[in-house]
Order: sequence, then structure tokens, then C-alpha cells
Amino acid sequence: MSATNYVGHRSGMVNAANNSRALFLKLYAGEVMTAFQTKNIMMNYTRTRNISKGKSAQFIMTGKHRTAGYHTPGNEIIPAAGAKHTERLVTIDDLLIVNQFIPNIDEAMAHYDIRSVYSSEAAYGLAYAADKNVLRMAIKAALTTSKATAADLVQDNVAWDDEDFTTNVEYATLANSVKSMYFMEGVIEAKRILESAGAPLDDLVCVCATDIYYHMFKSQTNSETTANLHLFNQDVGGSGSVKDVNLPTIAGIPVVRTPHIGTGGSGGWATNLWTMSGSGGSRAGAVPAADAPLGAAESNRATVYDLPAGAVYGGAGEKVRALIMNKDAVATVKLLDLSVETDYMVNRQGTLIVSKYAMGHNVLRPAMAVALTAPVA
Repeated sequence: MSATNYVGHRSGMVNAANNSRALFLKLYAGEVMTAFQTKNIMMNYTRTRNISKGKSAQFIMTGKHRTAGYHTPGNEIIPAAGAKHTERLVTIDDLLIVNQFIPNIDEAMAHYDIRSVYSSEAAYGLAYAADKNVLRMAIKAALTTSKATAADLVQDNVAWDDEDFTTNVEYATLANSVKSMYFMEGVIEAKRILESAGAPLDDLVCVCATDIYYHMFKSQTNSETTANLHLFNQDVGGSGSVKDVNLPTIAGIPVVRTPHIGTGGSGGWATNLWTMSGSGGSRAGAVPAADAPLGAAESNRATVYDLPAGAVYGGAGEKVRALIMNKDAVATVKLLDLSVETDYMVNRQGTLIVSKYAMGHNVLRPAMAVALTAPVA
């Protein structure tokens, strides 16, 4: 059997092309310039559990038992029917890896520690994948507004009579979703919805796309007056700064921004978490093949992060502009947390670096996520 050849990272090349020694030390010292990497933020906003064995973890869902009544003296006290319970399962996805092979000759010639750079890059790649999967589940949680939608959007769902659901906030136009005053009112309305559903307010977070976040500061582009930017102005009770383009909180809810939820401003999404297909009421959202877990021969979880076809799923999924959520909206189970392994291979005269993790995500309490939505352009 013939050996498989490895393709190495030739760190001496300029833009991965031409002379393999072009970047190595000449007459002056230099530094490695790595591409800018976006960071993972969503793991802090999910209910996380670590397991050492097994393929899934069970979260027990306890039902309501809140009926109170006045007692008539002398009457026997008979307990009412017991509360209803169920479980929610979170199954581990396939092992996700980033692998790199660094030739020994390149490392010897380099005047910088190239392995630490590639290890860091690989770790960021895994964090990026985790971020997108948590966001996909958070959006599915927000779209789960009834028992019927729960059956289609929650993995391994068991119908539960005591499940709570919340509605989403809808803007009349796409342009309104990036205007500061409308965005603030949307967050306030979402907070009202969540508080009415009994969500713990101290764990709420507002997650919005980076492009939308910065678009809110553009009063001229948005046809807003500067007075509309008072939520950014500390001098009139706001919590941010127009000068510093900073908005830490709205209605006491921390605002975090991430490009992973999608790119695009007032004209709608240029890219988002799914590849959309179909038209009208049959829109569906498929996770890009590079992001999807493996199929039937492995974990059989290739479609767990997809949005099913239908106006209330795929069609609504691409309308989501931001999320206001509690960490109980999404559950994460880690079997193997992020780690990096290296192995020097004498027969190939280089070092193999493998970064990996094994974890899974599922909707936990759909009522704990509210989406700000707008019509698709």
C-alpha cells in the first residue's frame, strides 16, 4: 500500500506561493503577521455541562405546580395532581479537528516560533465553529414559539404540556432594524416578554451582528437626528458613547457583537448562518457542508443545525437580526474540551499539530430567547 503524502505549511512562502524561503531571515529581524481572528463569545451564554463518558447528557425539565387555594376548616387536604416532568437530551457531535503539518526544515530556518502561531490559529478556528453552532441553536430556540414548532426545531423533543413559549419582536421594515431608536425599543420589548415569562433578568444578554451594531451609530445614513442617539450618551442617561462607538448596555442588558451571526446592514444579510434555498413559504436553511457534523455512518447529526423548510422556519430564520437571551436558552455538553496535540514524525521530518474538541448543543428552554426580526429585503 502506498503512503499518503502530507501537504505542509510552507511558512517561508509569501501568500502560500512561490519561493519556500522568501520570508526566512535575511539581513534584518521581522515578526510573524497573522490574519486577524475573531473570538468566541457565545460559550459564556449557554448552560454548559462536562461529561467524561457517553454520547449525550440529560437535562431534567421540571413542570409547574403553582395552584393555590383556600382551605376550609375540617376538610381533608388532598394533594393535587403532580407536576409534569420531561427530559432534554444534548448529544455530542463528531470530533471536530484542525490539523497542520509543519516541515522540520522550515521550522529550523524560521527566526520565530511558528508552531505556537499555528496552534493559536487552530484554536481560534475551533472556537469560531462552536460560536456559530451555539448561535444556530439560539435562533432555533427563539423560533420555537409553540409545541408544534418545538417538535421540528428541538432535537429529540418530547412534547411537554408545561413548556413555556415566548413570541418574537417584529419590525415593520428591514431599515428599522438597524436604527438606534427602533433597536432600543426592540430590546426593551424583548426584555418585557422575557420578564413576563419568568426569565432571570441578571443573566440576559443582547447578541447582535457586528455590522448592525455599527450601523446604529450612523444617524445620517439612517435618517435619524442626533437626538435619537441619546441611548449612547451618558450625559442624558445613556450608557454608551457616540465618540467611542460604544454601547455596553440597553435597558440594563449587556450588548455583545459578533460577525458570526451574519454580515450585512440595512439591505439585509449578505451572509448568515445558513445557506438559504427555496422561495416563499418553502424556504429552508442548510448549514454549509464544511460546518455540518457527519452523516449516518458516523454520528448521523449532519442536519441537526439546519432550519427545516417552511415560512416559520427557514423563512423566519433569515429574518432574525438580533437575539435577547438567557443562558438557559441553549445547552452545551462537552465530552472533550478544546485541546491541542503535537507529534514529531521522524518518517515525515515534521510536526503534526491537531487541535480538537467534541461537544454538542441543543435548545434547552425556548422561552428564554427572543429574536428581533425584520422582513427579508
